Amino acid sequence: MKPIGNVLYDLPSPYEAHPCGLLHLPRFIAKIRKHLAGELPKEYQRNFTKGFDGFLCLHLGVDPADVVEAVKSSDSDAILDEKLKKLFPKDLKAHVWNRKLVQMGMSEMGREKLKEVRAQMEIADREDLVSFADIIDTEEGRIEA
Repeated sequence: MKPIGNVLYDLPSPYEAHPCGLLHLPRFIAKIRKHLAGELPKEYQRNFTKGFDGFLCLHLGVDPADVVEAVKSSDSDAILDEKLKKLFPKDLKAHVWNRKLVQMGMSEMGREKLKEVRAQMEIADREDLVSFADIIDTEEGRIEA
């Protein structure tokens, strides 16, 4: 397998749920922390607060910059969780978001893009990788290439 660029192997999987039930949120928080520390590679900056991050914020009806600020101004996970609880809507509709996340890439256009990405990664034959979260987990070593 050929990585598309610099790969961070210490980020949570997009399939990992936050205690509030939302998939990808732990990953977004980890990316924010790396960004704030100046440790987020350019390959990750391209979709920082966009891609899954942006789609999650759109689902929640919040500005990604407000999530970044909550992380920046929190000294602990407990404080951050309290800030996010105030920032996020009461009904997170986690089941709606989680289903959307695991299916990103399953539309006709998404399948074409996944095919292109798999070819770039030199794993074109891996038709078992059916979502963008699968691609992330493969590139970061959580799914065997």
